[in-house]
Amino acid sequence: MTDYFENELASLREAGLYRQMRLVEGSQGSRVRIGGREVLLLCSNNYLGLADHLALKKAAIEAIELFGVSSGASRLVSGNMELHEELEHRIARLKGTGGAVVFNSGYAANTGILQALAGRGDVIFSDRLNHASIVDGAILSRAELVRYPHNDMAALRRLLERADVKGRRLIVTDGVFSMDGDLAQLKELAALKREFGALLMVDDAHGTGVLGADGRGSAELHDVMADIDIHMGTFGKALGSFGAYAAASADIIDYLRNKARSFIFSTSLPPAVLAASLAALDVVESDEGKQLRERLTESAARFRASLHAAGFDTMTSDSQIVPVFVGPAEKTMEFSRLLLDDGIFVQGIRPPTVPAGSCRLRCTLMATHTDHDLEEAVAAITRVGARLKVIR
Repeated sequence: MTDYFENELASLREAGLYRQMRLVEGSQGSRVRIGGREVLLLCSNNYLGLADHLALKKAAIEAIELFGVSSGASRLVSGNMELHEELEHRIARLKGTGGAVVFNSGYAANTGILQALAGRGDVIFSDRLNHASIVDGAILSRAELVRYPHNDMAALRRLLERADVKGRRLIVTDGVFSMDGDLAQLKELAALKREFGALLMVDDAHGTGVLGADGRGSAELHDVMADIDIHMGTFGKALGSFGAYAAASADIIDYLRNKARSFIFSTSLPPAVLAASLAALDVVESDEGKQLRERLTESAARFRASLHAAGFDTMTSDSQIVPVFVGPAEKTMEFSRLLLDDGIFVQGIRPPTVPAGSCRLRCTLMATHTDHDLEEAVAAITRVGARLKVIR
């Protein structure tokens, strides 16, 4: 029986799809240590640089002193603490909704929300490039899953018209697509939702804290906050902490607390994590947060322009996520290895995360990257790209 696993692992290695974890030493800053050597970190979702922010560290330490290190149970047993409710009030205020509920991770949130909101007889319309947790949540729900071509609103309209729906229609999309770095067409989706009487859910894991004048996310950027029925997002990316949330009407939130299995059957988030998330929201809503967002937006635009000038394809990116298209898996991973030798840590992305033949480096910028950091990165990517004939 063990031969099966050995053979499968060997097949992954031959196809260039074998995965290994690299040990990052120390905290998650714009530069980290790998193998005892300092390198520029260009593949973290710590977009605002809050993961090692003094305010978040201080809040976490104080929470441990006041509340201990664990909640001890699920929220519906005895694990519902003051900080859980305070964080939910803050998220509801940020998103302008009647309520919010906190989940233990983005994966737990998406699987729990979709399993709760849809079932047999319902149809979930999902963008083809949505995160895997959305696909898995739709499968768990036992609703019919219809995947529409990426950001193709005409195709979605045709699918909505043709669908034989006995129950609810639920449209779900990423706000910022995590591998391509482009944005959902939320205005058009909101119009379709109204026309067809559907619910609209937006996974804003990569938009919360980053997009919009006040960091409220992709719906704020597109001026459709009130049109979104379920705002989902995470604390572990731009907010520098951990966990996730759903924000919606009071009735939907109450329904999720009673129906979402990943919420009901999980020990709740610990106090230190909750306190760090609250401190992150303080930063996001401050002048410092505004300056960090502006810095990140400017840096991403300049970084993309520099890569374009060097001859790289950054696909449809319009955010702090900047892919560098390579194509074959083996060449992509060689690109990543050679960049690490040059002091730049950026991961290659391969199947099943992206389709075969569309492998890329996934560069992610942080507001704490300096101009010098990004110039160094562009120079190294250009040097290695020319060596591997990704550019001429």
